[in-house]
Amino acid sequence: MARRRQHEEHENHERWLVSYADFITLLFAFFVVMYSISSLNEGKYKILSDTLVGVFNQPDRAIKPIPVGEERPLTTAPERPADQDVAHGRDESAEALEDIAASMRQALGELIKTGQVTVRGNELWVEIELNSSLLFPSGDALPRNQAFAIIEKVAKILSPYDNPVHVEGFTDNLPIKTTQYPTNWELSAARAASVVRMLALDGVSAGRLAAVGYGEFQPVADNATAEGRARNRRVVLVVSRNLDVRRSVSGMGSGKAKPDSALQRAGMQSAPLSAAQAPPAGAVNSPSPVH
Repeated sequence: MARRRQHEEHENHERWLVSYADFITLLFAFFVVMYSISSLNEGKYKILSDTLVGVFNQPDRAIKPIPVGEERPLTTAPERPADQDVAHGRDESAEALEDIAASMRQALGELIKTGQVTVRGNELWVEIELNSSLLFPSGDALPRNQAFAIIEKVAKILSPYDNPVHVEGFTDNLPIKTTQYPTNWELSAARAASVVRMLALDGVSAGRLAAVGYGEFQPVADNATAEGRARNRRVVLVVSRNLDVRRSVSGMGSGKAKPDSALQRAGMQSAPLSAAQAPPAGAVNSPSPVH
């Protein structure tokens, strides 16, 4: 009996088409990626490029942790010692006082030559001493006509500065007893206040000013002679380095104050500027009996 021939399976000769299709798909994807890269935004590309360059070109950094506690960061500026700050403030304030003193000597030179004005000072304050006869009639606080011109010169020099100023009034020991001035206390204080008023009207900030009267109790000469009494009748403008100096000097009088170490260590401290205007000019007390 004849054998049945087994049917041979047909061999697929088109299998390569699958690999070819996969290859074409990958090639298509490759060109899509290349196209997308070619249309990249130039601005974003530059930012990315600069960032990468910065990252890879930075210098090596230490792995030291951030300091905590008393150790200060390197970016913190070293503190200046307190004595250097004080010395720096002293230089500035001393220079301002020297400028004021030099300007006063120049502006009041003629009066200084005649002995009616004296300018003196130190590193803490400057004193401008004026004879009362320059500013006021005897026994009165009503300014003479020439007083306005003198105080105007002084005010022009003081106006650009912020230094505190206090005005001291002094008298001789001859008693006075009037309605306006029962004692020399009132007379000396009224004269100091008149000078303060004139300074304020001439542009010196009222917040810098103060007036104090010492009466007859701080003489600089012997009241037994007419010449000595004339010297004791005076008005002194004291330009201080700061408020602490002014308080100390005004508390005892410029004639008795000494530039002690505590005041020398004081820093700059300008007088507070007052927004309030000086009081309007008005009639000052009428003349009283000769003193």
